[in-house]
Amino acid sequence: MIARRLVYLAVLGVLLVAPASRGDDKDKLDLNKIPKAVMKALKDKFPKAVIHKWTKEKEGDAVVYDIEFKEGDRKKEADIKEDGTIVNFEVEVAIKDLPAAVTKAVEKRYPKSKLIDAMEITDIKDRKETPGGYEINLKTAEGKEVEVTVAADGKILEDTGAKKKEDK
Repeated sequence: MIARRLVYLAVLGVLLVAPASRGDDKDKLDLNKIPKAVMKALKDKFPKAVIHKWTKEKEGDAVVYDIEFKEGDRKKEADIKEDGTIVNFEVEVAIKDLPAAVTKAVEKRYPKSKLIDAMEITDIKDRKETPGGYEINLKTAEGKEVEVTVAADGKILEDTGAKKKEDK
């Protein structure tokens, strides 16, 4: 009798919690706030995109939507202007698949660091796709999380760790 009541309460608890958590996720994403032109551009380029996070940012005179999503099992990200123009996109790449020059540059800048994940960047200008480098998240030997963008030839393009050092 007690076991049956416990099962009943457990099922009731799941039923009460599950809809609330689904609603919270929907409110957090609120995809209806993304302009139709942005969504169309995303779905045209990435038809199977499943969005899990997005932000709206001001870059100069333009409003850009930074959309994080998955297609299959690969993480991806796209920066799309309000009018639907794709600025760039990123596709997850395995650390082992990074060009040697990129890995060497990161190891030289941050010795004994642990590379966490990497994204291959593709820039789009005048409808032409060009390589934009690699965005790498790492943990330094001191335990700080840093994001470094490196060109395929090993040139450091951006470094959040360097910015923090300059700010001090």
